[in-house]
Amino acid sequence: MNKYEILYIIRNDIEDEKKAAVVSKYEALVEKLGGKVESKDVWGTKKYAYPINKQNEGYYVLVNIECSVEAQNEIARQMGLDENVVRTMITRK
Repeated sequence: MNKYEILYIIRNDIEDEKKAAVVSKYEALVEKLGGKVESKDVWGTKKYAYPINKQNEGYYVLVNIECSVEAQNEIARQMGLDENVVRTMITRK
């Protein structure tokens, strides 16, 4: 089991309930894949340094997890397919 830090940006033009649902979805995915969420820090809405998909703001979430490499790959894959996730950065600690 490795420790990872995941920083991802959710589209800011969706409702707050959907933002919370996206955050919960990935926490549940970590648990389902046999990992553990160590901490979650919701930064909230921040302005981008440059426009992304014609948007100027995004909803930032930082999560520290412990999981296997296979689980990390699956999380990255699913975040890449999610239309509500704008950007993802996964770093091994």
